[in-house]
Amino acid sequence: MAEDRKPKDAPVAGGTKKAGILNRFDNPWLNWKFLTGAGILGVLFFLIFLGYQLWDTNLALSARAPLNLPPVGFTNWRGQEGVPEHPLGTENSGRDMLAMLIVGTPRTIIVGVIAATVGMLVGILLGFMAGFLGGLFDDVIRLAVDITITIPSLLVLIVIQSVLGRVDLVAMALLISLFTWATPTRYIRAQVLSMRESGYVQMARLSGVPVRDIMFKEIMPNLLPYLAASYIGNMAGAIVTAIGLEVLGFGPQRIPSLGVAIFFSVEAAALVRNMWWWWGFPTVILAIVFIALLLINLGLDEIANPRLRKAN
Repeated sequence: MAEDRKPKDAPVAGGTKKAGILNRFDNPWLNWKFLTGAGILGVLFFLIFLGYQLWDTNLALSARAPLNLPPVGFTNWRGQEGVPEHPLGTENSGRDMLAMLIVGTPRTIIVGVIAATVGMLVGILLGFMAGFLGGLFDDVIRLAVDITITIPSLLVLIVIQSVLGRVDLVAMALLISLFTWATPTRYIRAQVLSMRESGYVQMARLSGVPVRDIMFKEIMPNLLPYLAASYIGNMAGAIVTAIGLEVLGFGPQRIPSLGVAIFFSVEAAALVRNMWWWWGFPTVILAIVFIALLLINLGLDEIANPRLRKAN
C-alpha cells in the first residue's frame, strides 16, 4: 500500500511554491508605490544637497547674473544662446534658474511640512478626544471640524495676508495650518470610534489603565499607517495652498521659492515673451514633488488597509 505523501509543491497565484516558503516578501511596507514615491523624493533631496555643495546659491538673488538668458542649447527672442555658466538660464531680474530651484524647492516643501505637522498634532489631540471621550467633547469638536471644512480656506488666507502684509515662510505655514487640522481630526475620530470597542481596549479599561495611556499607547500605534497617509495628504494640500498664495502675490517675495518664481514669471509676461524656462522648470519640480507625494499616499493607504493590496 503506497504511503500518503504531502505534495512538495503547492499551487499559488502565478506559479508554485515550496511548502512553507513564500515566493515574495510578506511585508506590507515593501509597497512599490510607497517605495517609488519615497525614492523620487530621496533623489530630489540628494540633488538639492549636491546643488548646495557644487553651485553658487547666491545666484538665486537678483542682479547676480545676465538677464533673460535661455538654457544651454536654446536661444531667446533676441538670438542669445544659453551659456554653461547658467545651464538652466536666467530670468528678468538676473537670477540664475538653477540656483533658484536649488534654494526654492526645499523652502516650498518646508511650508508643507510645517503646516502639515501643526495640523496633524492638533488633529491627533482633538481626534482622540472626540473619538474616545465622546459626549460634549465629541459634539464641540465635530461642530468645529464641520465649520472649518466648509470655509473656503484660500479666500480667507488671502484676506488675512492682505491685512497682515508680507509674512515670512514660517508665518505663512502657520496661517495655512489654521485649516489643515480639520481633515485629520475627522479621519482620526472615525478610526478611534471603530477601535475603542475592540477587545484589547476594553481589557485595558477594565484593568484600570489610564485613559491617556489607552489613547496614545494602545490605540495610536495601530493608527500609525493611517496617520502617515493623512500627514502626506495634508502636506500636499498645504504646498498647493502655499503655491496659490505665492502665485497671487501674497507670499514672501524676497525669499526664493517655486511659487515666487512662477509669480514673477507671470508678472513679467514670460509666456508672451516665450521665456518658458522661467515658469517651466519650477512647474516640473512641483509636478515631481506632487507625483512623489501621491505615490507615497497611495502606498500608505494600501499598507494601512489590507483590502487595497493587490495579490501578485
